[in-house]
Amino acid sequence: MKDFTEEEDGAVSVDWVVLTAALVAMTIAILPALYVGVDNSMDDMEATFVSGETFSSQGGGVTATVID
Repeated sequence: MKDFTEEEDGAVSVDWVVLTAALVAMTIAILPALYVGVDNSMDDMEATFVSGETFSSQGGGVTATVID
């Protein structure tokens, strides 16, 4: 029993499991925000290709600049 209480190998394994689970949970939590950002950027690019205008949705408003 004394050897069991002095061993640290199991504690290190538990630490890695907890850290890995935390990393996975943070990644899952961040994915929706990344999806929205990428989706908005793709919408801006699509509008640029279709209309010949550049659109920017940064800063809360949408502005357009005509490309000559």
